[in-house]
Amino acid sequence: MHNDRPAPVLEALGVCSEDEQLYRVLLARPEATATDLVADTGWATVRVNRHLRSLLSLGLASRTPGRPARYTPAVPEAAVELLALRKQEAIVQARLNAAVLTEEFRSKREAGPFTVIRGQQAMAQRFYQAQQTAQSEVLVLDKPPFAVLPIEPRQAYGVTYRTIYDMASLVEPAEIAAARTAGPSCRVLRGVPLMLVVADRRTGLVQTGQELIELGPSSLLDALLRLFELLWQQATSLSPSSSEGPLSFEDQQLLALAAAGLTDQAIARRLGVAQRTVERRIQRILKALDATTRFQAGLRAGQRGLLV
Repeated sequence: MHNDRPAPVLEALGVCSEDEQLYRVLLARPEATATDLVADTGWATVRVNRHLRSLLSLGLASRTPGRPARYTPAVPEAAVELLALRKQEAIVQARLNAAVLTEEFRSKREAGPFTVIRGQQAMAQRFYQAQQTAQSEVLVLDKPPFAVLPIEPRQAYGVTYRTIYDMASLVEPAEIAAARTAGPSCRVLRGVPLMLVVADRRTGLVQTGQELIELGPSSLLDALLRLFELLWQQATSLSPSSSEGPLSFEDQQLLALAAAGLTDQAIARRLGVAQRTVERRIQRILKALDATTRFQAGLRAGQRGLLV
């Protein structure tokens, strides 16, 4: 056979590439015998017979009586429909089995409202599973240090995200820009108390150093949800169109850095802007807060809750 074979298209339905290859040969030569197929494929007789048996079991071919036996390919449209139906049935059964296993796990795990997960790989896998199986909502408190890297959100699947970043999470200008693309669903707050992911308000994951604590529906999870909502009200939006008060998020961040004692040059490096830009923005901040010194501006911003 020619080496430039078409890319397999039936693998997702449980058909291996060699089964599909023989099926394609059979489509081009209906009523073929095993000997014909050996000649067409260049395979050994044992190999051809093995894949013929597979095609028969998959419903992709049928065998006609008589000697020598001849093989007829199933119509592709009907064959694919049958394979897809079997795949759907297998998925339904797998979900039922998963539900049974989940109940067994819940009934046999140690008494208490939580489970402790250890190890980088196990923690990363559980974070991934919780977000990938979320149906409606994911809430995130994001703070360093990170034992598990974040994953791509699932907004495309109708899952809504709300994320509160600790200011220390957004150090580089690129990180700030990436977070701002999420608009009003992302906010920033100084001193986020813990790393948290909550999926559908039923599963909570709290990262504590090198351990991950998983919570199910419980009073403890309810308390964490109330904490998230409280922090959400206190946090500052990263969306420039939704910023409230006289200072934008960028101005609040700049003022916080100045209040921490950083020089204009250090602030410029931190924010990825020119030093002259920092000086100009500081003058605008002083005017907006009716302050004459940076210390006075920081004090007034803090009193108004404008510092991130």
